[in-house]
Amino acid sequence: MYDNEHGLYIAHCAEGALSIQGKMANRHGLIAGATGTGKTVTLQVMAESFCQAGVPCFMADMKGDLSGISQSGALSSFIEKRLPEFGIENPQFQACPVRFYDVFGEQGHPIRATISQMGPLLLSRLLGLNDTQEGVLNIVFRIADERGLLILDMKDLRSMLDYVSKHAKEYTTTYGNISAATVGAIQRSLLQLEDQGANKFFGEPSFDIHDFLQTEGGKGVMSVLAADKLMMQPKLYSTFLLWLLSELYSTLPEVGDLDMPKLVFFFDEAHMLFEDTSKALTEKIEQVIRLIRSKGVGIYFITQYPNDLPDNVLGQLGNRVQHALHAYTPKDQKAVRTAADTFRTNPEFKTEEAITTLETGEALVSFLDAKGAPGIVQRAKILFPLSQIGAITPGQRSDIIRQSRIFGKYDETKDSESAYEILMREAEEAATPAVPEKGGSIRQADEEKPVKGEKKKANIFSKVVKAVITALTATLGTIVGTAVSDKVTGKKTKSTKSTAEKVVKSTTSAATRTITREITRDILGNLVK
Repeated sequence: MYDNEHGLYIAHCAEGALSIQGKMANRHGLIAGATGTGKTVTLQVMAESFCQAGVPCFMADMKGDLSGISQSGALSSFIEKRLPEFGIENPQFQACPVRFYDVFGEQGHPIRATISQMGPLLLSRLLGLNDTQEGVLNIVFRIADERGLLILDMKDLRSMLDYVSKHAKEYTTTYGNISAATVGAIQRSLLQLEDQGANKFFGEPSFDIHDFLQTEGGKGVMSVLAADKLMMQPKLYSTFLLWLLSELYSTLPEVGDLDMPKLVFFFDEAHMLFEDTSKALTEKIEQVIRLIRSKGVGIYFITQYPNDLPDNVLGQLGNRVQHALHAYTPKDQKAVRTAADTFRTNPEFKTEEAITTLETGEALVSFLDAKGAPGIVQRAKILFPLSQIGAITPGQRSDIIRQSRIFGKYDETKDSESAYEILMREAEEAATPAVPEKGGSIRQADEEKPVKGEKKKANIFSKVVKAVITALTATLGTIVGTAVSDKVTGKKTKSTKSTAEKVVKSTTSAATRTITREITRDILGNLVK
């Protein structure tokens, strides 16, 4: 809970309240402990304390339990017994403003990113590519940038891979060898990713990271990601959260140390972030964590063992809550010793022994003081949440989604012109041959066909006219010649037809013969072709 007296009040020990210093909240933190020891409740207590202080938070909800933060809590017999211990008389149970998100768009507002926003480094991790395949993917992104082609969704990336593969010889001297086998391997990895439902994540409209930085009624908005289904694809889950961190880092301005952070980011199942991660990506993660606090963002990792995280990351986590750990195996015992060594020693008890004897809801707590120094570790009890513990009903979730200020903003996908459309158009144009005209311009073959047909008709017509004129001339010549001969010789040629009839018969026969001949030639010519 948050109040003016205690600040961000998280736990209570023999010496009194244990609170996170607002100015030190962006120095990151850790919530660790075995399954069932109370990590989720600790996360909820921290998140609602930040909420009451006006600080928005992001968290992934693995089992649906964190959805209860959207509803007011209630006094139970268990809480009532602990009130005197915490020095609280009348707890003000209250809900937090919540926005539900879901990568698959089923239990919350969709969150999408474009392929270009994800970038080749994170995408290579998501696809599980080797160094050679990652190199080719980098080339594909570089060529797309040079040509001004946007890679927004999966079909854009597939089109670019196909284009680069077909034009590999053109780019080999500039970028190196691009083998068809490597491109094929990347395409297969994309197919597997699509089968996991990742194609719903890529596309437009892409998510505006500023929607995480909202307040309502003076309280920070809790952005809760439904992760029960997303957790079934660990790489997609961890890469997605890492992309969110990268977007926050690249988008937000430098603000230094504020009285309160602008955003607190809870990263549950944090060990997944560093599993099967390349050295280059691990270094980038460490850099983002180290520098993002200057953007006013605090990151709190939730995991079982502190040594799940690299030493360079663990050393940057100043605010720590350690729940119980079990030491059944030599590996577990080593993890307990490592966890104990990360705390500033308290002479009142042995840290290593205390870790294995903590009860549910009890933890070893050490927060940074006002000067940024780690506090002496204290054995303490975590406060109870003022919001509901446990999941809400599907009906309650639907009501909250519909009443959200961003309802409908990301629901409908948008298919802008990008690499796929441009490359398809270029391929269609290349497949259509061009025909030069007499004027020197180029006319497409399909546009030329009706012109050829018109010329052919005109040619036949001219031949028919010529044949008719020839026949008419011949007929008139014959008639005139006969008349002159009869005049000279005095003979009279008998004829049953008039001059007009002879002319019509002659010209009609000539026209008919010409048309028949041209049609026959045209048919035979087409058969030969």
